[in-house]
Amino acid sequence: MNIEKPGRRRRTHQEEFKQAVVEACCEPGVSVSGIALANGVNANQVRRWVRERGFTPPCRREVLPTSAMPVFVPLTIQAEAKPLPDIHLELRRCDATVTIRWPLGAADECGT
Repeated sequence: MNIEKPGRRRRTHQEEFKQAVVEACCEPGVSVSGIALANGVNANQVRRWVRERGFTPPCRREVLPTSAMPVFVPLTIQAEAKPLPDIHLELRRCDATVTIRWPLGAADECGT
C-alpha cells in the first residue's frame, strides 16, 4: 500500500487584498492582530506586509507629553474638632422599647 503525503501549499493573496488590509492597519486605534484575525491571516504576515510597503502602524498606547503629565499637588487637610458620636442602643420586646445613648469616649463603661 502506497500512501502519499499531501503537499503543503502556500496561500497566495491578491495585491488589492493585501493593500486593503495594510490600509486598515494604519488607522489610528486599531490592532494589527485584530485586523489579521478578522481577515483570516496570520498577524506576523500582516506585519510583514505593512513593513514591506513602508508603513508603520500607529502606536495604540497614547503617550502624554511631559507638559501634559499630571502633577502631584499636596493638600493639607485640617481636622475639624467634631464631637464623637454616641453609642445608640435600642432594645425592643413586644410593645416596650428601651433606648440607651452613651458617649463613645466611655465605651468600656457602656459594656459593663
